[in-house]
Amino acid sequence: ITKMHFQWDWLCLGVLIISSVTAEIENEDKLDADVEVEDFDMQSQETEVDRDKPSIEVVYQTPKPTGEVYFTETFDGGLSGWVLSKTKKEDLDDNIAKYDGRWEVEELKENTVPGDRGLVLKSVAKHHAISAMLTKPFIFDDKPLIVQYEVNFQKGIDCGGAYIKLLSSSDDLNLEYFFDRTPYTIMFGPDKCGEDYKLHFIFRHKNPKTGEYDEKHAERPDVDLKKFYLDKKTHLYTLVLKPDDTFEMLIDQTVVSKGSLLENMVPPVNPSKEIEDPSDKKPDDWDERPKIPDPNAVKPDDWDEDEPSKIEDPDAVKPEGWLDDEPEYVPDPNAKKPKDWDEEMDGEWEAPQIPNPKCETAPGCGQWVRPTKNNPKYKGKWRAPMIDNPNYQGIWSPRKIPNPDYFEDLHPFKMTTVSAIGLELWSMTSDIYFDNFIICSEKEVADHWAADGWGLKKLVASANEPGMFSQLVTAAEDHPWLWVLYILTLALPVGLGVLFCWPAKKTDEYDFKKTDVSKQIRKGELKQEREEFEDDEIDEEKENEDTAEDERREMEETKREFLKDIKKMGREAPLSEDEGEGGEDFGDEEEENEVADEEENEVADASQEEGGMSNKSDSEDEKQEASVGTGDHPLRSVRKRRVRKD
Repeated sequence: ITKMHFQWDWLCLGVLIISSVTAEIENEDKLDADVEVEDFDMQSQETEVDRDKPSIEVVYQTPKPTGEVYFTETFDGGLSGWVLSKTKKEDLDDNIAKYDGRWEVEELKENTVPGDRGLVLKSVAKHHAISAMLTKPFIFDDKPLIVQYEVNFQKGIDCGGAYIKLLSSSDDLNLEYFFDRTPYTIMFGPDKCGEDYKLHFIFRHKNPKTGEYDEKHAERPDVDLKKFYLDKKTHLYTLVLKPDDTFEMLIDQTVVSKGSLLENMVPPVNPSKEIEDPSDKKPDDWDERPKIPDPNAVKPDDWDEDEPSKIEDPDAVKPEGWLDDEPEYVPDPNAKKPKDWDEEMDGEWEAPQIPNPKCETAPGCGQWVRPTKNNPKYKGKWRAPMIDNPNYQGIWSPRKIPNPDYFEDLHPFKMTTVSAIGLELWSMTSDIYFDNFIICSEKEVADHWAADGWGLKKLVASANEPGMFSQLVTAAEDHPWLWVLYILTLALPVGLGVLFCWPAKKTDEYDFKKTDVSKQIRKGELKQEREEFEDDEIDEEKENEDTAEDERREMEETKREFLKDIKKMGREAPLSEDEGEGGEDFGDEEEENEVADEEENEVADASQEEGGMSNKSDSEDEKQEASVGTGDHPLRSVRKRRVRKD
C-alpha cells in the first residue's frame, strides 16, 4: 500500500510537470507567426525597466497589393490624395453645419506597431468629411466587389459611426463639396448610438421606371456586435458583393451576416406585382362579426337582475370590547399651532389627526357595521348567449389591382459605378482610428493585404494582452458574480487533487508476539488463527469436563469401597490374644473409625462439590484438578491406612 501511495505521488507530480511544459510550449507557439520577429533585448527583460513594452517586436513594412486593385491606402505617407471637405450641411446653423472636424495621421495609442500609421478622427461633436478618388472606377459587371478596412475605437464609442461611403461616379463630382447628400452607391461599416450596435450595408438602387434612387438596407446581423465597439482593439471589416446577387459581411475574417440582394434587403428591391386598390371602400352592410347574440334566447323568469352582488352577513357578531363611542382618529394633543399661522388668511387652525391610542388594544372603534359576503342569489345582468353569425362575411380588405409601378430587377448587383471613397462622420467620441483601405475583386488579394497590416496589429495585441489572471480580475470587476464561478472552478480541481494525490492513511499493522519475534500478518491469516484458537478452547473445555466426570466417578467408587470396608471391619473385630496389643489395636480402630466418619463427611461434601464444578470456568477446573492431584487427598490417606491395617 505504501508503494502504491508512492506511485500516486510521482504520478501527480509528473502530471503537474507535463502541464507546465505544455502550457509553456503553447505560449511559444502562440507567438510564432508568419512575420519577421525579433527577440527582445535580454538586458531589458532582466532589468524589467519598461513593463509596458510588447513581449515581441515586429518589423513593419507597408503592405503592398499582390493583384489588381481599385484603391489602396495605408496612410504611412500621410494624407496624400485625400481631400478635406470645405462645404457645410444644409438646413443647419452655420456654427454647427461646417465640416470643421479635425483629422490626423498617427500611430495607435496602444499595441503600437512602429512605423504603422493610420487616419484618426480627433474632434468631438463636430462634422468630419474627407474623401479620395479611386485609382480606377469600379464597374459592377462580372467581377466581385470587395471592400476592406480597419477600425479601432481607441476610447470606446458613445455615439458615432465609422462607416465609409463609395461615392457614385458623375461628371460633377467635386470632393471639396463632399457632404451628407453627395450621391453614393454603397455605405458600409460600424455605427453605434446608445445601446444600438449596428453594422451598416446600404446600397442605393435605381428604379428602372422612374429613375429615382431608394436606399436598401441589409437585415441586421444575428450576432452580438458589442465587443467590437468596446474592447479597444483593431478590427477588420470586409464587405463582399458577388455577381450572383449575394453578399457577405465579415468582421476579423469571420462571416457575421450574409444573404441575397433580392431577398434580404429592406425594403425589397423589387416591388410586389399587386397592390391594394386605394379607391376601394368597405360596403356599409358588410358584416365582420363572427359571433352574434342569439336572437331567440329569452331571459329566465327567476333571473333577478336587481339582486346585489354583496349582502350583509346575518351571522356576524360584534366583537367583545368594541369601543362604539371612541373615534378612530383624534386630534394630536402634542401638536401646536405654528407661530406664523394667520387665521384670517389660513382659516381656523386644527390639530392634525392621529390614530386613537385607545383603539390599539381594542378590536375596533366607532360604529360597528356588519361585514358583507357574496350574495348567493346574485346573477348579474342577463345576456343572450353567442351563436355563429349566419351573415358573417369575413374581414374586409381592399381588392388587389396590378401595381402600376411594378418592375423586376433580376440583377441588383449591377449598381451605379463607383469612383471615390469618403468618410462623412459625426461622433461624440474622439480618436477613432482608420487604416489599410483596399478595394479589389479577388479574395486572395484582400487576405494577403490583411495579413500584412491587420495581422501584425492582431499579433502585437495578443502579445501585449495581460495574463489570464488579470483578465479574470478585470472581468470580475465588471461582473461581480464571476467571483462565485471562479471559487467553484478552483475548488473542484483542488478537491480532486487532494482526493487522488494526498497520501492516504496507512493501514494499521498488527503485531503478534512470539517467544522472540513479532511479524505482520494478513487479514486472512488472522482469521484462520482466531478460528484455530477457538477450536482449541472448545477441545480443552471438553477434556476438562471429561476429566472432572472421571474423577467424580472414581471418588464415588472409592467411597463405596471405603464404606464396605468399615462395615466388614465392624463385624469381624476379633480381639487379639495379647490384650495389650488388642487394646492398642482397639484404640487404633476407634481412632480410625472417628477419622473414617470425618472423612466420609468430607467425601460427601467433595462429591457434591465435584458435581457442581462441571460447568465452571477452566481456571476453577484447573484448580480442582490441581487439588485432586495433590498427595494429601483424604481418600488416598484412608487408602494408605487401609493398606497398613491389612
